[in-house]
Amino acid sequence: MKETREFLRSLGLPDGDAHHLPTSSKRFPDGAQVRVEIPSVEGPAAMRAVIAACEEFGVQIHRVSQGSGIMLLTDDEIREMAELGVTQRWEVSLFVGPRAGWEVSATALTPAGKNIGARHRGMDQLVYAMEDIRRAMQLGMRGVLVADEGLLWLTGEAKQRGFLPPELVVKVSVQMGPANPVSIRLMQGWGAGTYNPPADLSLAQLAAIRQAVDIPLDVYVEVPDDFGGFVRHYEIPELVRVAAPVHLKFGLRNAPGIYPSGKHLEAAAVAQSRERVRRARLGLDILRRYYPEAITSQPGAAGLAVPKV
Repeated sequence: MKETREFLRSLGLPDGDAHHLPTSSKRFPDGAQVRVEIPSVEGPAAMRAVIAACEEFGVQIHRVSQGSGIMLLTDDEIREMAELGVTQRWEVSLFVGPRAGWEVSATALTPAGKNIGARHRGMDQLVYAMEDIRRAMQLGMRGVLVADEGLLWLTGEAKQRGFLPPELVVKVSVQMGPANPVSIRLMQGWGAGTYNPPADLSLAQLAAIRQAVDIPLDVYVEVPDDFGGFVRHYEIPELVRVAAPVHLKFGLRNAPGIYPSGKHLEAAAVAQSRERVRRARLGLDILRRYYPEAITSQPGAAGLAVPKV
């Protein structure tokens, strides 16, 4: 394997997983190592619940993300989430739709084909996805969440050519799937602003990814059941040390699925959002206990896709 490892080093890549767990010297634009994300915030009511829970539990977060899709939010709901984001100085990242799993895709419903469920089938779906993004931008959003390589490339080109705002932050979903430094470097080159790697990667694997890419990694430290249900709170201090800059992403184990959400599931979405913040308090207490020198961003820090209203 010596020749292969030497070849990888000649390309500026790690020659294996970083089992020695080197400390990352990379940082967010403000010099911080860590930010906090609360996912599955499925509308204004859930976002208000997150705000209240942050005050109750003394938690500082930096980003909320949503999974049901821009297309399932009304204009008024998007505007309200944008206004709340401005007030709190949080990034708000909305998922782009429609996706294969919600369309008339038989493949996305099969055991072997589920991996295409978050991707866009055909050019028409890419047109719809771009329209979804444009609508969100017109209503004040500056952050979107994607899970398709073609859409990622398109958004990058659209930013460069002035078709989308240059300050748009494109967050790549865990559903995209690439799990090694080379694949994730490709995502960075295509315009990913932040990247959510698969939830089961080891610290050594994440450290190797960090050696190959500069963009922030969005790492689940509590994982929804459909992605494995792992609770990795005690790994947070080492995760921050080796993978910085990193968004600690607090999902929720043992919670019913709410995608696609709506008024019929609003009570569950609100309750789960509140509990995610409480879980964040537990995880951040561990970070403070075992890595108190870790540097956390302030709200509104440079690089956050805070809405513009």
